[in-house]
Amino acid sequence: MADYAATRDRVEDYFDRTATKTWERLTSDAPVSGIRATVRAGRDRMRALMLAQLPPDLCGARVLDAGCGTGTMAVELAARGATVVAADISPALIDIARKRAPEGAAIQWHAGDMLDESLGRFDHILAMDSMIYYAASDVAEILNRAAPRLTGKFVFTMAPRTPALMAMWQLGKLFPRSDRSPVMVPQTAAVIASAMRAANVPGRLAEIARVSSGFYISTALAFEGRSL
Repeated sequence: MADYAATRDRVEDYFDRTATKTWERLTSDAPVSGIRATVRAGRDRMRALMLAQLPPDLCGARVLDAGCGTGTMAVELAARGATVVAADISPALIDIARKRAPEGAAIQWHAGDMLDESLGRFDHILAMDSMIYYAASDVAEILNRAAPRLTGKFVFTMAPRTPALMAMWQLGKLFPRSDRSPVMVPQTAAVIASAMRAANVPGRLAEIARVSSGFYISTALAFEGRSL
């Protein structure tokens, strides 16, 4: 997964060195600009949508928050009774998340690759906006690597392939490489499903819903693998 590794490293560099303060503020209660307020509201709606795909009572369940950022999802999962493994490629974001988490919350923080097999097996995996930078073939491989260690759902988000997002995607390619954030790769569920078939990924994929809030547009999907 050379492409996956290269993209992962770009994401780490961006969030650990360039965008840490911005992300810390966006995911707090601090006042933000109108544009960022739409992103914050959209992310709140998406988080609720993703959590709604899991049982309300998660006592006894082991859940991976893959790409946990500053830890909001992980804290909500722990509040439902789950034992949570919260992984993020950015040590700076993990540090913020650890400081924000309630004392005694059943959360294991992991600064590193969300696909690290040493993290073990899970009943469910949630990945909000942490897979939006990867090509369909890499998304299929992420699901393929997770399938043997998953007994329930893998709920994740993708940037939908809409005209507006495609225009922004093309525009972003015009900026100097040093000024770019990691580029989102617009996807459709059909393209990801095709990549899964090509890679012989065991399981099924379903589109849940799309959240559109100003500058935040994202689609939630659910993968259910066949655990070995």
